[in-house]
Amino acid sequence: MIVGAQVDPSWWTSGVWEGRPIREFLERRDVATTFRFLHARGVSYGTIAALVGVSPNRAAEITKGTRQVTAYDVLERIAVGLGVPRAWMGLGQDGTGARPSIDREVEGSADFPPDGRPVGGRSDEVITALTRLRTGLDEALASSTVAPRQLDLIEEAAGEHMRIYPAAPPGVMLSRLAAECVEVQTLCRRRQPAAVQARLSGTAALLATMCADALMRLGNVGEARLWYRTAIHAADDSSDSRLQVLVRAQSAMLPYYFGDSQQTVVLTEAALAVTATPSSSAALAAAGRARALARLGAGDQARRAVLQARQMFDQVGDGDSDTAFQFPMKRMLFYHSGASTWLGDTSEAYQVQEEALRLYGPSPSVPIDPALIALDRSMCLVQDRRAAEAAVSALDAVATLPEAQRTEIVLARADDVISAVPERHRSGEVAALVDYVRVCRERSRTLAAGTAALDS
Repeated sequence: MIVGAQVDPSWWTSGVWEGRPIREFLERRDVATTFRFLHARGVSYGTIAALVGVSPNRAAEITKGTRQVTAYDVLERIAVGLGVPRAWMGLGQDGTGARPSIDREVEGSADFPPDGRPVGGRSDEVITALTRLRTGLDEALASSTVAPRQLDLIEEAAGEHMRIYPAAPPGVMLSRLAAECVEVQTLCRRRQPAAVQARLSGTAALLATMCADALMRLGNVGEARLWYRTAIHAADDSSDSRLQVLVRAQSAMLPYYFGDSQQTVVLTEAALAVTATPSSSAALAAAGRARALARLGAGDQARRAVLQARQMFDQVGDGDSDTAFQFPMKRMLFYHSGASTWLGDTSEAYQVQEEALRLYGPSPSVPIDPALIALDRSMCLVQDRRAAEAAVSALDAVATLPEAQRTEIVLARADDVISAVPERHRSGEVAALVDYVRVCRERSRTLAAGTAALDS
């Protein structure tokens, strides 16, 4: 989620600020100096703000010393978000706030000694102690419960992100998702009733999957893999089998685009094994499996898998939608296009691509899918020995995207087109495509650097 420099936990043990160990400043809860220390090591103030769950403006005020941090919950978020050992900042180890736990309150007290027997045996004293204990327990339960409306708002915000995600540049979405993730993270740290925790975990799974997908589109494979792992963990914690299938199916895209397609097959089969209940997410997993098998050259298996995916889609596919994680017919055709392309069935692939692009429309609100379909078409043109036409088609597919959408997932697919052309034919239009992809990558790095500078 957070793009750019990250906090290295070793800084807290070995770091020095103005000739003194940074731990001294932590022990004094000198948050301003701590923020300046991180910024000097390349962590932007925007990143710091997202990590600790405050606004960028507040982070700037803290750094300048115009705002002091004294609230226990804020100090706790800072310690957890930055990976500082809690004890170093004088915070309790149990993560429940300034109050000691009920066990510690009771243990060794005048009312309940360690062996659990009330002193003196007077019933009124016992009742008084039990009343205090019950009151404390009620307070703990009340303080840990999320208000229903608050939970509704969190889920509504996640739904809004899912609505705008497919059309938004991934870098923009990462910054928007950060604040939501921080809020859910803060609530998940507290003890919650099972039903509330399941809903929070479900929301966390969706947010984490969007973060992972955005990082994948940017080509940040390592971070995307970690976020998909978090998404799977959260989905499993939600006990929602449909969500568990969805997150695993989505995570299978990463090795398809940036790794080993055999791993995609493994992940999609794991998704299909979660539940026997059919769903659109299962149809997505089946389509992803078919496309990966085709890329691996397993022709007969891939063709059977395409038929299975189409049959499953006909049973449980979603209606037309551009919301993230929906699987309408146009996305089914997108996957079918990839499978037919890798199988070398160019005649079928052209037909599938035309139908898919018709459904996306001339001005698609989700630009990346049509671009990837057009790049499938370019691969088909190479297979049909029309290299120059393929290069023109691929360049046009990339160039028609908004600049912020010309990310690594698209450029890597353009590289596939170039690699498919025999070297002796990589002149003229193909050479122009090579140069254009190189310029796009350089421009993408420049845009990323400019964003980081604005954030700092």
